[in-house]
Order: sequence, then structure tokens, then C-alpha cells
Amino acid sequence: MENIKDYVEKNKERFINELIELLKIPSVSADSAYAYDVITTAETVKSSLEKAGCDFVELCETPGYPIVYGEKIIDKSLPTVLVYGHYDVQPADPIDLWTSPPFEPVIKTTDIHPEGAIFARGACDDKGQMYMHVKAFEYMIATNTLPCNVKFMIEGEEEVGSKSLSWFVERNQEKLANDVILISDTGMISNTQPSITTGLRGLSYVEVEVTGPNRDLHSGLYGGAVANPINILTKMIASLHDENNHITIPGFYDKVEELSDVERAEMAKAPFSLENYKKALDIDEVYGETGYVTNERNSIRPTLDVNGIWGGYTGEGAKTVIASKAYAKISMRLVPNQDWEEITALFKNHFESIAPQSVKVVVKPHHGGQGYVTPIDSIGYRAANKAYNETFGVPAIPVRSGGSIPIVALFEKELKSKTILMGFGLDSDAIHSPNEHFGIFNYLKGIETIPLFYKYFSEMSK
Repeated sequence: MENIKDYVEKNKERFINELIELLKIPSVSADSAYAYDVITTAETVKSSLEKAGCDFVELCETPGYPIVYGEKIIDKSLPTVLVYGHYDVQPADPIDLWTSPPFEPVIKTTDIHPEGAIFARGACDDKGQMYMHVKAFEYMIATNTLPCNVKFMIEGEEEVGSKSLSWFVERNQEKLANDVILISDTGMISNTQPSITTGLRGLSYVEVEVTGPNRDLHSGLYGGAVANPINILTKMIASLHDENNHITIPGFYDKVEELSDVERAEMAKAPFSLENYKKALDIDEVYGETGYVTNERNSIRPTLDVNGIWGGYTGEGAKTVIASKAYAKISMRLVPNQDWEEITALFKNHFESIAPQSVKVVVKPHHGGQGYVTPIDSIGYRAANKAYNETFGVPAIPVRSGGSIPIVALFEKELKSKTILMGFGLDSDAIHSPNEHFGIFNYLKGIETIPLFYKYFSEMSK
């Protein structure tokens, strides 16, 4: 039986080249202009699962983009692992901030990745991490070491709310039946200190529109006499936080989970350098809710952020105009017990209530999802920790992530399964940003570690 390290070393160049080809396809689910590319990516993933050794693979139609489903059932009496990932990616904007074209992958060395990293949109989130599972599965099939059943469910709408996935899961519970769900769409502390994400924040995403006069106006003739929607919008947004950066929406904190001092002390054991954090972001000081440190603000506390704001003239030169409309996109990251639909309603009622009579305000909900916490005493967690310990030489640290994967709570509700989040990305990999990348070390280490999860999960399930 070929050792996994030897197998990875022997096939390293092929693994990298296959991922690069996948990253060349601009599968941007948020933009209909890329619809053909999203479908092409789904077909490519389907083909890769077939080549890796799945007995059955299909593109499952949904109201939106298809879900790639594959399976290898070796013995129905054995445990079943359901692997989830997504093949869609975020828009690449702003393009001018990329040091290389976002869909022309290149390998560059960095201080953190001296062995090289693949720079491309989707490299870490989530094509690179999803493809680790395909190659790990390939190894287990090629060496006849797959110890249990495996199912793959790879979707194409994660970056726009996974609406079709919810539709699919609700209608295919028997097809998707499993003993544990395995996801790599998160990160770890460093290349020397692995971690397992045990908590995710929920999400409420909205768009707001403020309308003033029925047309754009000359700012000299009308300025000071008519409400400027951009001015009004910025004031309304500014009022959503108080002087302690506490969110001012009535009822927003009513169901927020407050961690005990003991739990907060456990979190504080994770290695963290505030100076390195500031240096990596090129900022002089951190910023956030009073009474909490950085690693609490971005994980166990809810937030409200403006993701985009626009209106009026933004072209070259000057145009003295009072815009008729102003817009903003706003996301709220939520913690366990906060219901995203309830928070969306609270935001809508509050934001519309604080608008002056001189403008009209419309709040358009986009998408959202619930937060999630997974126990650290489960078989799945212990198997993942043992796998990390073997490949990295140190145990993983449980951490709560500030990010959101809304479908994780859905999986538990519909499939009655716990999810294990085995991430191999780093905070510095610039997901959702220009110059997203994924370390070669991380990619190959993921392929090396994942088969060990299968091994230990199967052994512990007996």
C-alpha cells in the first residue's frame, strides 16, 4: 500500500495543474454574465469525481445552478461521510487591485508561503479546499484504503446564499443520509498550528435604497433646500453604532449568546499577536466593540458592516449634482441564538423608522443563515484532531470563526448530522479580496490529512 506522503509527492505537479485548470474558469455565481462558466465548472467537477473513482456521479438540477452529487458506497453497514464544498466564486472586483489577472492562476512565493501559493479567485474559497477532498478520495480509491462510504455534494451558489441547496437538501434527505458532514471552507491558525472551527456566525444581508427628489438636481440651484439622499444615507448608517461601537437597532442583542469568563479564557489560549495582526493589515490600531478583544469581536460578537455604498456622480472630474437616489449593501454577522430572519426584520423596521420625511427608504433583504456551534467531544471532532495531530505533529485548537456558512445549520436541521470543519486556509489568503491565494503547502497538506480523518472516524465509529 502506497504511503499518502509518497502518493502526494509523486502526483504533486498533476494535483497543482488540475487545480490551476479549475481556477481558470470564472464561475462567478453573483453575475449572470458568467452563467455558462458556472455550468462549465459544475461539469468539470463532475468529471473529476468520476475520474477519482466515484461509482455514481450526476448533475442534479435545481431552481438555480446544479449540484454535483457523487458517491462511493462500499458497504452500507459502514459509516458514511458526506463531503460538502462549492464550485462558485466571489466576483473578482476591483480588478485593478490584482497583481495578476484573477482567472489566470500563477504561483508566487510569499513570506508566509515560501514554497509558493496559487494566486487566483477561488484558490482558497473554495475550489482549492474542495479539490483537496477529490484528490484525497482519489488516493484512497487508488490504494484500496477507503474505510467507509463517501458522498459528495458540491454546489454552485454558496457565494449568493445557497438558496437552491436548501431546496435540494429538503427534497433529498434519503440520498444525502450520512453519519458526519465534512467541510473544508474555513481556515486554520497557521501552517504550524492547525485548528478546527467549532463555531460559525450567522448572516443577514440587505440592500437599502434612499430616494429624494424625482430626478438629479443642480447642487447650486437646489443645494440646501432639498434633502440629499447620499447625505441622509450616510447619517442613517452612522447612527447604527454608538460611541462604544454597539449596534443601536432595538432588540438586536436580545438573544445574543454571552460566553462565560471560562469560555473566553479558553479562547484566549489560541496563539495571537496583535502587533502582527496590525502589521499584516497595515493599520495603526484595531477598532471594535468596547469590552471585547480582537479575537472575540470577530468571532463571538455580532457585527454590522457596510459592504458597498454608492450614488451620484463618481466618474472623472466634477459634476455638481444632488443625486435622486443613494444605495448601500449591509451585512450583519450573527451569533448563535440570533435568528437571521428576525434580525433582518428588526433592521428593516428600524432603518425605515429613522428616515426623515424628506426621503423615502426601501430595505431589500437578500439572503442569510443561522449561526452554528459544534461540540468538541464528538467522534468527528476527535477524528479530525487525531488526523491533524499526525500530519502537523501538534493537536488542533478549537476556534470560533467570524465567517458564515449558512447551510451548516440547515444540514443539522434537515439531515440530523454534525459538521466537522477541517479548514486549511490562512487568514492572510485574501479570500473575497484581490490577490486571493492558497499555499501549495496547505493544498498538499490537506490532501495528506483528509484520508486520516476517514481512517480514524471509521475506527472510532465501530
